[in-house]
Amino acid sequence: MSPDPTAAEAVPAKATRREWTALAVIALPCLVYAMDLTVLNLALPAISADLQPSASQLLWIIDIYGFMVAGFLITMGTLGDQLGRKRMLLIGAAAFAAASVAAAMATTAPALIATRALLGIAGATLAPSTLSLISNMFRDERERRIAIGIWISSYSVGGAVGPLVGGLILQYWAWPAIFWAAVPVMVLLLLVGPALLPEYRDPHANRLDLLSVLLSLVAVLAGVSALKQLAEGHLGGSTALAALLGLLAGTAFLRRQRRVAYPLLDLRLFAQPRFTTAITAYALTSFAMFGVYIFISQHLQLVLGLSPLVAGLCTVPWALSFVVGSMATPWIAQRLQAPRTMVSGLALAAVGFGALVMVDTPHGLLWLMGGMVLMGLGMSPVFTLGNDIVISSAPPERAGAASALSETSSELSGALGIAVFGSLATSLYRSGMRELAPADLPVDAALAASTLGGAFNAANHLPQPMAQALRHAASAAFVDSLQAAALLGMAITTVSALLAWRLLRERPPASAGTRAG
Repeated sequence: MSPDPTAAEAVPAKATRREWTALAVIALPCLVYAMDLTVLNLALPAISADLQPSASQLLWIIDIYGFMVAGFLITMGTLGDQLGRKRMLLIGAAAFAAASVAAAMATTAPALIATRALLGIAGATLAPSTLSLISNMFRDERERRIAIGIWISSYSVGGAVGPLVGGLILQYWAWPAIFWAAVPVMVLLLLVGPALLPEYRDPHANRLDLLSVLLSLVAVLAGVSALKQLAEGHLGGSTALAALLGLLAGTAFLRRQRRVAYPLLDLRLFAQPRFTTAITAYALTSFAMFGVYIFISQHLQLVLGLSPLVAGLCTVPWALSFVVGSMATPWIAQRLQAPRTMVSGLALAAVGFGALVMVDTPHGLLWLMGGMVLMGLGMSPVFTLGNDIVISSAPPERAGAASALSETSSELSGALGIAVFGSLATSLYRSGMRELAPADLPVDAALAASTLGGAFNAANHLPQPMAQALRHAASAAFVDSLQAAALLGMAITTVSALLAWRLLRERPPASAGTRAG
């Protein structure tokens, strides 16, 4: 009798010391990626005071990075399958270091937005390269989940180190110095990566479809432009044109993926219920998490009056909870199975979002920190197991494209979360300020008070009684926005939990069951 061709896959080879050492190298760009995001959020008040961005520009400074990452991830993942994942990782590291230097030298809001966009393009080469390398280096399911847990934890460690590093930098230097922190880490990766990392590529890869690349970028950026204009209250023809352009480009992109021989986005993956449910739950969780996070640093520094260093320390437990949750997930999933672990985590995260509603109570800071810890512990199983399901659903030679798709869902939904939650906050904040701001506020101060940072800056140039009233009104309006965002995040996480519960009822195919469990 001929041997079963699937028998070799039943007992995959164990990883060696080389793979585990390479994993440590892979974690470096992930750490920097998270550091860049958390440091920037901590620096928002300083950036607002120095560059005086409008409300729209401030949102662009925050999320242009995520949108450019999302726009280029699938392209870079497919390019990595073609050219080699190690090569793409090293190219991305060099580009990220150069873009960080450029961002540190930005002196205007448009310049900072442009350099953040370059950082996003460079960052798009990093995430799919690291995750696809993991999928190729760790074929054993349990080892792969542990490796992905470490991969997720590297983001969390970056998130924990970011506020500390950023707090120290902002305590003694101006905000441009925060971008220099990424440079030595990327240089270290460039020095040790060529010797330690293996190389993988798809031997049957075709040329990159440039029309698909263009359509995906137009779809993402035009859609975001329409959303931004809506957030500013612009309901004219330019907003409708941007929305229509994004819709048409997105439709054309999806249709083209069904026709081309080597698509950027393999739509056949979505025929697998487990894949679709996992990536949807992952996207919704990222949407809620990133959307709420933009409120926290401003609340800590402006509403509560904490220094950047103390504010950074207050966010460390949240980041560490992701580390604990990510490392514990493989052990828990072995006993509860992956879907039940995801459902339990999302239920815990929903409770964490609910706790943020209590930020205006006498013990509001403790409620805030406790809620963030519950969110971190609850969301980490979705990130760890969701990525495992996604990358194990694709053929090994397309691991780069599958990894990019996973990261695209996270980055795009996270950036959309920032835009949607930020737009909601802007609307609620302005509505609250119309009711709470002093009636005799000067016109220039009223215009400046359209953002929380602008209100506090305007208050510095007003007589003391009026300044105190303006700060109190801005803080109250902002807290109302934060509470509304927390309730929305709780609702989204609950929906995500219901989707993961549906995954429990799906009986996976025998060939995939042992891989994505």
